[in-house]
Amino acid sequence: MKFKVCGMKFQENIEAVASLQPDYMGFIFYEKSPRNFEGDIPALPITIKKTGVFVDASVDFIIKKVKQYNFRAIQLHGNESSKFCQELKDALTTIKRFNQIEIWKVFSIKDEFDFDRLSPYEEIVDYFLFDTKGKEKGGNGYTFDWSVLKNYPSTTPFVLSGGIGSDQIDSILSFMKTPVFKYLYAVDLNSKFESKPGLKNTKELKEFLSDLSGH
Repeated sequence: MKFKVCGMKFQENIEAVASLQPDYMGFIFYEKSPRNFEGDIPALPITIKKTGVFVDASVDFIIKKVKQYNFRAIQLHGNESSKFCQELKDALTTIKRFNQIEIWKVFSIKDEFDFDRLSPYEEIVDYFLFDTKGKEKGGNGYTFDWSVLKNYPSTTPFVLSGGIGSDQIDSILSFMKTPVFKYLYAVDLNSKFESKPGLKNTKELKEFLSDLSGH
């Protein structure tokens, strides 16, 4: 199981979180978000995959940011259609050094979910990400009902997101015992480890990662 820390914003904090060696680090490009990223990303270890997070952005805008920051994964957090995902994938493929970039498509869940919505995206995106349905496009600070995923019909690996913090460790360990766990690729961490939007508490993150690293 891999880990992504999302919503990074401040240079020194980015470097501090990078020292914890998460597998992915996410940077949000959405002006309405308090975690909207501007500026430069410091040099990160090659083992950390920089991830650009976008909400209904254009293909051109995403490509521009991929080139600027050398992202290795793209997270689509809006209402992007399967056609859009294919267009983006095709555009990345034409740029030789970007043809290995992962595409993650986000779907929001509260108490139920129509898994038929995933079908058009199969074979296009690399991972699905399931987040909590709430007022904001991510960073709402609370979890959805993970038992909804027991009916997961796909073999596409998924990322678990939405209000995950230290108080969810027991829930994650329980989830690891369920049949659907074999499709869990990563856990996405954001608002529950913040002292303010974009500023992560590295001590709490370190303890969380340490608690789960042995499982």
